Formats: sequence, C-alpha cells, structure tokens
Amino acid sequence: MEFLLILCGASLALGLFFIAADLFKLPRLATQKALLSAGRQEKKQARTTDVLLMGWAVKLAPHIHMDEYKYSRLKNTLNAAGLGMTPEEYTAFAIVKTAAVMLGVIPCLFLFPLLALVVILLAVMVYFKEIRRADEKLSGKRDEIESELPRFVATITQELANSRDVLSMVEHYKQNAGATFAAELDILTADMRSGSYEAALTRFEARFNSPLLSDVVRGLIGVLRGDDGVHYFQMLAHDMKQLELQRLKAKAMKIPPKIRVFSFILLMCFLVTYLAIIIFQILNSLSGMF
Repeated sequence: MEFLLILCGASLALGLFFIAADLFKLPRLATQKALLSAGRQEKKQARTTDVLLMGWAVKLAPHIHMDEYKYSRLKNTLNAAGLGMTPEEYTAFAIVKTAAVMLGVIPCLFLFPLLALVVILLAVMVYFKEIRRADEKLSGKRDEIESELPRFVATITQELANSRDVLSMVEHYKQNAGATFAAELDILTADMRSGSYEAALTRFEARFNSPLLSDVVRGLIGVLRGDDGVHYFQMLAHDMKQLELQRLKAKAMKIPPKIRVFSFILLMCFLVTYLAIIIFQILNSLSGMF
C-alpha cells in the first residue's frame, strides 16, 4: 500500500512538472545542453549538472557587480579560453556550484555533524577550482601556442625573403599548424580581413598575454610599418630555438623518475627469472644425488 502511494505521488509530481514546463515554455535538457555548448570552442557537450546549475547562474548573474578592470580582464580570459560565458555568468556559476555542494551540510548535521566540516572544505575547494578554471584553460592553450611559435617564426623568416604580405604568411602557416593554434589563426585572419591589420594583431596579442607571442606580433607590426624585419626574425628564431631546447630539457628531466620505477620492476623480473633457474638447477642436482 505504501509503495502504491509513493508511486502515485511520484507520478503526480512528474505530471505536474510536465504541465508546468509546457505552460512556461521551458526548454528540454538536450536543448539546454546544445545552447550551453554552442558558445564553446570545445566539441564535447556540457554535462547535465552544469546545464542545471547554469540556469540558476543566469538568474543570479544580474545581481553580480565587479569593477571595470576585473570585468575587462575576465572577459578577455573567457574569450581566449573559449568559454562562451559573460564574466557575471562565470562568477555566478562558481557561486551556484559551491552553494549546491554546501547543501550537503544539511543532512550531515543530522547524521554525522563532523562530516559537515569536510563538506564545507569541499565546497571551498570547488569554488576556487571553478573560479580558476578559465585561467587554467587559458594557460594550457598558451603553452600549446608557445610550443608552436619557434616553427612559426622560422616560417616567417623564410617567407620574408620573398614576400611582405603578413596575411598570406599567416594563412600559409595555418594550413600546417596544430588544432589550437590554427583555430586562433582563423580568428586572426578573419579579424585582419575585416579591419586594420595592426589592430587585429594587437588584439591577438592581448588575448593571451604571452611575452613570446608579443615579440612575434611586434615583429609583424614592424613589417607592416615598412621595416625590413629579416634580421629581427632571425634573432628571434635563434632565441626561440634556445628556449625550445630548454623546454625540452626540462620535460626530459621529468621523465627519468617515471622510467626509474619501471626499470626497477624490470630488474626485479630479471632477478626472479635467474633465481628461479638457479634454484631449479640446484633441485635437479640434489635429486640426482639421491
């Protein structure tokens, strides 16, 4: 009987929800996922929990205010990181996700009060993780682009001997660039076609705030203004090659500790194999004596 009452109550609640969703023209969950993923550069769709929390974040966003500098900096970071959110929505989403985790404190206070402290610490960690998510994505994208800059500079150095067309240089390199750098060069070339070349390069530099990229953009702007640029890019290619070697050495220094573990396991396997053979031969010799 109790099971039937629970089943009827759940059916009634579900029916009222569908009626209310139809009356208020609420979009389906799949539609919300598609809309939330549309503004992103990532191909994967947003998670269901993010979609549900994003609805509350949009409602909270108009009540969040920040100064002009912080707003401008966060907006540039979100655009460069490929997150299709406004600064207010981004901050509101971090707050809403933190509040959703904090709701776990309520049952903990009744069941196991000490566990509430763990939930509070988890909520604080979730907030800082979400508020730094754009910076972390931008940092990863910046590292990918900086790893391609030596090859990009070497290509420009070669093409400057025959051409001064900066747009064609960028388009030619874009065909062989990595996925991340190619996507950013797509934005740059579209911006260059629609307006001033120098302004487009300046905006491209400001999106990532990378010293290496700033040196490249400074040289390209010099070429646009009539400078020779060949010697500048030759020196820049030399410096970037040295930086690339240092980066590869630093990456190689991290590999030996990982290899050392597997080398030790391999050594132990060899020792076990030799010991097994020796013990087998000793047992055979002893059996022959008796």
